[in-house]
Amino acid sequence: MAKDLLFEIGLEEVPARFIRAAMNQMKEKTEKWLNDSNISYTAVEAYATPRRLAVIVKEVAEKQEDIHEEVKGPSRKIAQDENGNWSKAALGFARSQGVDPDQFTFKEVGGVEYIYVNKSRIGVQTAEVLPEGLLQVITSMSFPKNMRWGAHDFKFVRPIKWIVALFGKDIVNLEIAGVKAGKISRGHRFLGTEVEISEPSAYVETLRKQYVIVDVNERQELITSQIKALAEEKKWKIGVKDDLLEEVLFLVEWPTALFGTFDPSFLNIPQDVLITSMREHQRYFPVLNEQGQLLPYFVTVRNGNKDSLDIIARGNEKVLRARLSDAKFFYEEDQKMAIKDAVSKLESIVFHEELGTVGDKVRRIRSIADRLAERLQVSAGTSESVSRASDICKFDLVTQMVYEFPELQGVMGEDYARKAGESEEVAKAIFEHYQPRFSGDDVPASMVGTIVSIADKMDTIVGTFSIGIIPTGSQDPYALRRQAAGIVQMMLEHKLSITLGEVFQIALDAHKNFHELKRSDEEIRKDLYEFFGLRVKKTLSEDLRYDVVDAVIASGFDDIVSVVARGQSLMKAVQGTDDFKTTVESFNRVSNLASKASFTTVTQELFAQDEEAKLYEAWKSVSGAYEQALSERKAEEALHLLASLKPAITEFFDNVMVMAEDEKVRMNRLALLASIDRDLKQYADFSKLVW
Repeated sequence: MAKDLLFEIGLEEVPARFIRAAMNQMKEKTEKWLNDSNISYTAVEAYATPRRLAVIVKEVAEKQEDIHEEVKGPSRKIAQDENGNWSKAALGFARSQGVDPDQFTFKEVGGVEYIYVNKSRIGVQTAEVLPEGLLQVITSMSFPKNMRWGAHDFKFVRPIKWIVALFGKDIVNLEIAGVKAGKISRGHRFLGTEVEISEPSAYVETLRKQYVIVDVNERQELITSQIKALAEEKKWKIGVKDDLLEEVLFLVEWPTALFGTFDPSFLNIPQDVLITSMREHQRYFPVLNEQGQLLPYFVTVRNGNKDSLDIIARGNEKVLRARLSDAKFFYEEDQKMAIKDAVSKLESIVFHEELGTVGDKVRRIRSIADRLAERLQVSAGTSESVSRASDICKFDLVTQMVYEFPELQGVMGEDYARKAGESEEVAKAIFEHYQPRFSGDDVPASMVGTIVSIADKMDTIVGTFSIGIIPTGSQDPYALRRQAAGIVQMMLEHKLSITLGEVFQIALDAHKNFHELKRSDEEIRKDLYEFFGLRVKKTLSEDLRYDVVDAVIASGFDDIVSVVARGQSLMKAVQGTDDFKTTVESFNRVSNLASKASFTTVTQELFAQDEEAKLYEAWKSVSGAYEQALSERKAEEALHLLASLKPAITEFFDNVMVMAEDEKVRMNRLALLASIDRDLKQYADFSKLVW
């Protein structure tokens, strides 16, 4: 007969950002222990609030499953010497299995004798192993930060205040850090009381009566439905960001949404400032009209019931008024500082001890951006804006507003620059040069913003690579992967006619003019290509098959726009008619023999058969157009031109013996194939395609 298992750890309030991961971790570790212990069950349900982590395991078997298994060991030749004595390998195998060598048996597998051990273990009652198992689940959990309390050596995310551990209706004999398991849980800190959980199936409803909703999904649905109802009632648009919703979700046990208001005069401050202040400091949801403009209201979620909501709203309004007053003060004070004075203060901010100050970085950005603008042949006006935007792109880092709200860098720069009389193009570029800020974010819309953004990100990447700081594993403290992905995204979106190699060299030159590189250009460029290659591959993999990605990457990715275009066209062809498969087969026949060629110069006078001349003429007739199509990034047209060679290639292989006895004829035929293969390889390595 099966029973349900309830395991709840009651805690002091846990930081909201830790809770979901902790809940999932507790579930996974419980499942692993049950599986490793051969205890059957049907499902594990996880629950969490700011004050508790819990799992309910459905239909847990009352007894471990019996184990009967046959374990294979080393071969008899290794296990015994010529006198029949057991070797160290055999004795080690016996120890590892907890048996005596006398229990070994021999069995022949594939003509070789191996030693085997037959092991049996009778399962014990689940109740007997639960205390040790649940203790193992808790002690194996890890957190970004741990605490110790009292005289206990035990560390956990927060001090444990109570434990509920029930197997059916029976208490599991468990103690952690001086706290014994029982049936008593605790309700809402202010609205609830201590309560007895009679059995696991009663857990959720018993705590609901004590103003605690332990089901995370139910609590989230309640929050979103209340906010939605408020928006419909007031005809508002309430800005609900996922990260803020996640935080609020784990700040409350009994959520109740309410709204408040603030002085409309604060709306003279930029909307982003107000929204950031509300979200980051107060965990409030901003209220907008249908046009997306901020209204003088806010929505918050109380950890409690609907009693005295008007008093709660007034208290929140008072706190928000103070926050917005601070923001207004910072905003007004910042505008009293001239941009040139702000820029001069960047000289005192260290960017990196080996790469200089932020002022040094700005000068490198200007150098890189100017050369990019020249290489991209932008207009004189755009080039002038690029220079000015580069010079002042970081000035808002020294403002009080950005000091208070770092996430507003660029936002405040754009606003202050516009108010200081900078051109619209320059002001916008100050904001845009931080884009894309995260995966899925927009890229800069303007060419000025795009060039300055690439210059800024490439300066950081090349600078850190030049001093040996290269992301490894999960370590990426300077967010270089995100910045590299942003560069790839911008080059694609704007179809920039510049290669990665050119951008690398421009950035390297800028760094060499400012400081001595610790590593050689060649080493840095090699690492940069490898690093960006992974970013390009990831971009391609979002829409293309892995073999198509491998095929086009093998032909080079220096021109990002080209490799993506080639990948998309090749994917379309691969998914098309079966005829393309035979086309690729003909390409691969060319490539297989081309590898035997020692040169690519073709002598027409050495053609011994008409099919050689026909293939040569077919190739020459498309080669020029093919090269032009590739240079213009017309990937579909280029692939069509290559595919047109198929009849001539097929006829050639059907009628011509490539490896002729006459060496000159043979080498000439190989040279012809090598010339064609050289063109094929510019598009893709077709041999990597999988059918």
